[in-house]
Amino acid sequence: MGLFDFAKDIGSKLFTSDADAAKNITDHILSNNPGVENLSVIFKDGEATLIAESNTFEAAQIAVLMAGNVKGVTKVIPKFQINDVADDTEAEAKTEADIVAALEPANVEYYLIQSGDSLSKIAKKYYNNAAEYPRIFEANKEVIKDPDLIYPGQKIRIPLD
Repeated sequence: MGLFDFAKDIGSKLFTSDADAAKNITDHILSNNPGVENLSVIFKDGEATLIAESNTFEAAQIAVLMAGNVKGVTKVIPKFQINDVADDTEAEAKTEADIVAALEPANVEYYLIQSGDSLSKIAKKYYNNAAEYPRIFEANKEVIKDPDLIYPGQKIRIPLD
């Protein structure tokens, strides 16, 4: 499952009209800022375009998840400038297409929460150990506020390395 498509009728209800959406999504991301700067959000017809700078691809991934897990958002279009990249893969991501591809690395999988799921059940599936659920929670703490409160349709990151 990819990072950029989301369920429209699932998630936190942050706006009642498209006119409020961009400001409210911006405020939502900045309220628990994963590490993005100069954030600007454009919202139209269910698509949230995030324009921002970040020092890491992980911060950009989390910002995309934060925006996408908002009720009314069906797609997130990332337009990030990644600064101070640390490894060669990230350093090669210069064009917009490269950055979008780098936001879906091989060491992270995106998982759509299903009815009946718990973080421990998901940890058992991915790590063969239910007690590893804090690893998933830590990777998603900006998206999941309480490890016991996840909901069907919510998209989260599963670190694989």
